[in-house]
Order: sequence, then C-alpha cells, then structure tokens
Amino acid sequence: MAEEAILGYLESKDEISDSGQFATERGLDHNEVVNVIKSLHGFRYVVAQDIKREMWMLTDEGNAYTVTGSPEVQLFLAIPPEGIPKEELQKKLDPSVFKIGSAQAAKRKWVEMGKQLVTRKIQHVEDEVKNLLLQIQDGQVINQDEIKALKARKLIVPQTWKGYSVKKGPNYAPKRKKVATDLTRENLQRGDWKELEFKEYNFSAKGLPIESGHLHPLLKVRHQLKGIFRQMGFEEMPTNNYVESSFWNFDALFQPQQHPARDSHDTFFLQVPSTTKQLPEDYVERVKQIHESGGYQSRGYGYDWKREEADKNLLRTHTTAVSSRMLYALAQKPFVPKKYYSIDRVFRNEAVDRTHLAEFHQIEGLVCDRGLALGDLLGVLKEFFSRLGMSKLRFKPAYNPYTEPSMEIFSYHEGLGKWVEIGNSGMFRPEMLLPMGLPEDVRVIAWGLSLERPTMILYGIDNIRDLFGHKVDLGLIKKNSICRLGL
Repeated sequence: MAEEAILGYLESKDEISDSGQFATERGLDHNEVVNVIKSLHGFRYVVAQDIKREMWMLTDEGNAYTVTGSPEVQLFLAIPPEGIPKEELQKKLDPSVFKIGSAQAAKRKWVEMGKQLVTRKIQHVEDEVKNLLLQIQDGQVINQDEIKALKARKLIVPQTWKGYSVKKGPNYAPKRKKVATDLTRENLQRGDWKELEFKEYNFSAKGLPIESGHLHPLLKVRHQLKGIFRQMGFEEMPTNNYVESSFWNFDALFQPQQHPARDSHDTFFLQVPSTTKQLPEDYVERVKQIHESGGYQSRGYGYDWKREEADKNLLRTHTTAVSSRMLYALAQKPFVPKKYYSIDRVFRNEAVDRTHLAEFHQIEGLVCDRGLALGDLLGVLKEFFSRLGMSKLRFKPAYNPYTEPSMEIFSYHEGLGKWVEIGNSGMFRPEMLLPMGLPEDVRVIAWGLSLERPTMILYGIDNIRDLFGHKVDLGLIKKNSICRLGL
C-alpha cells in the first residue's frame, strides 16, 4: 500500500518533500514508508535524500502528567479553601507528587506551607505544564525558556527524527516490475527466460557470516607463552592427569602433612578412588625419613609421617606435582640438564569472586642444572618476562615449603600506574631434590604464575568469571582480538 502511494504520487508530482508529512496525510505508518523508500532507492526507482529534525519527546513522567495533571496542580486541587493539615494532605497524594508539588506550588506562590496547616494563597490556577506537554505531544513549537524548564524537570528529552525527501529515479515506473532472482529449470523449459528481467548481482553485498570455531582468549595467550618457552629451549611436561596423589602433590615437595593447604577447606579430595596404589616404595621411604628426622644437613619437621595421608587422591592444586614426577624420573638416569615448562589446569577449594575461581591455569617453568644460583634465576626471569613485554621487575623475599630462597615477582603496570604481583619463584630445597637421587651439585630454579591474570590485563577484563566459566559471553569468544605478547 505504501509503495503504491509513493509511486502513484510521483507519477504526477516531482517530489515528496517530507516522508513524515506524506505518511500522516495518507494515514500510513512512517516506518513502513521509510522501508519502502529504502527498497525503491536500492532499485533506483527513486532517489532519496535524508532529512533530520531535532524533536522533543515526552518522558514517561511527562506522559503521565498529560493525563493526571502536573504535581503542583494536583496538590493545589487537593487543598480545600479552609486549608488542610500537612499530614492529611500527604495521605491524599502520592509521596513523589507531594514532594514535587509542594516545591513547585510554593515556588509559584500558590500555597502557604505552614508548619501545621497548608492553605491556598490564590483561588484559581492554570496547569501550564500540562498544556505545554500536550502541545509538544501534538508536534507544536514552544519557546526555548519553556523547553529549558521542562527539560530541567526531566519531562522531555531530545530525539532526532529521521525521514526522507523523494524524487523519481532513473528506473522510475508507476509500478515496480518484478525481477527474477534465479534462473530455474521451468524457465528454460517454457522459454520465458528470454523475456525475464533479472535482478542485478550486487558484488559489494556481504554474505552470511560463516559459523566456525573460535579460540578462547586463554588459548591464544597460552599459545604465545608456549612459543616463548620453546624459543628459550624449554620442553613441555605431560600434564594430562588432573588427579594426583597427595604424595606427589605435597610430600615429595617437602610440604608437611599438617600444612593448612592440605586441609579439605583448601583442597578437593577424591572419594572414589580415594587412594593411590602406585608409589615408588624406596623413594617413599626416603621422603618419610626427610620429613620425620631430616637429612642432608636438614633437621626435617620432626613429626610422625603417615603413609595413609600420602596415599590420598586429590585434584592437583599446582602443576608442581608434575614437576616433582619429572625430576624424580630425571634422577633415575645419568644426569642431563633440562629445561621444563607446563601450562595447565589446577584446582583449589576457594571462594569464588571477581579474582578467584575454584579452577584456574598455572604457568610453570624450571631449569635443572649443576651449580645454578639465585643470579641464574634472576637472569632467566628477566629474560622470560621481557619477552612478555614486562621489562620493569622487582623481587620480594617470600616463603614456600619447597623453595629456599623464595621470591614474589612484581612488574610495573603502565596502565594502572603501580607495581603488580605477577608470580612466585625460588630454588627447590635440597630436602626435595636429594631424596629423588639427583646429584648433590644439581640445583633447580623455578617460577610460576597464573594464565588468567595476564590474559585479563591483555583483554581489559576485570572479572575472572567473564573470562572463564559458565557466565562467559560467547560474543567475547567470537570477537576477541589477536594476541601478540611483548609487542
């Protein structure tokens, strides 16, 4: 109907100057008219030019006042000629109407707001606010002072009206000719393809978006980190077992059995199977000895070490459990220096908030060689983090059961303008390494950090639940940018 009206009008007239006025005069929906104009313009039946006008629209509050009247008039009409107690007047009106009406009526000097009695100062008022709102609703123009007053009371808001002026185009016809979009088998059989007019092929049109898999930001950052480790000569450790025994996760690392981290409040223990049955017995005995009575110039912890605690299965709390397995395996052969790394998931029984989850990813690197010292650790850390684009580093002494010395790693964050903790590091203790069977002059330097923290910084995410877990927006996964660390 709108298309017929537009093409029919242009058959005898040169131009539709205003699509809004055209739609109103013919009782048509303007949105429908706009859609038809866009379609006709695309097929060059018409030439359309944009029209924009600034208009004022009533807010919900403004629309309500066109029906009930302004608050000041509602309040004025609620006051009888003899006056009314303030408490009684409040009961008669909505709280917001009383609050706004009292202020506006007093400002206009319509009423006297006494401490006990509210009285009229005049006997008749006109609802100017309602009248102005009705004029705007009807599309009438009012002066700027009145606009300013209504805007200040948040009764109107500006809105840009968009329409078109329309003229005949190069392909104009009183009626749109239906064009064919496909050449069918029937067209060829009937021979009518010779008379058909085909729709022009739009080589600039975008096709349907291709549905495909997308890499998660964590995977992109992990890929970059793996590349950095490989460039530095590290080889990846197998981290495919989420379930570990307490022995490899804690005991082999010289972490005492009464340590708080081994409590069920911090660690997820398995119910089935609850214990492991595969541990190297001679090594277990040496670990027991170092815990109970020490050795290798260490006094140990001096407690009764329990095998049943070491046998408990759990979800690994750190990938250092894998490091302990790899170092033990290395000790069973003639010693060869090694550089290992891992990036995989770990689990801790923590309260979930914007910076913590019960599962996250840990990055870990270690170097095992003869005669390593703290200076080697500092050098490796500076080289590793410089490749991540973090050249300003600081180190702070810390404590870990299985490293001595231990250091927290801080980097200066230019965006935040402060030093941010980015990881932990240290040298594995002799009490951990020597029971494995490694030579006495072999040292291991190691460091670790989470994968989530650098990823959140790189992608501007401030809540870890928006990055990992069931609340992740799939749009983030589909549209996140390429990751280039250190650039």
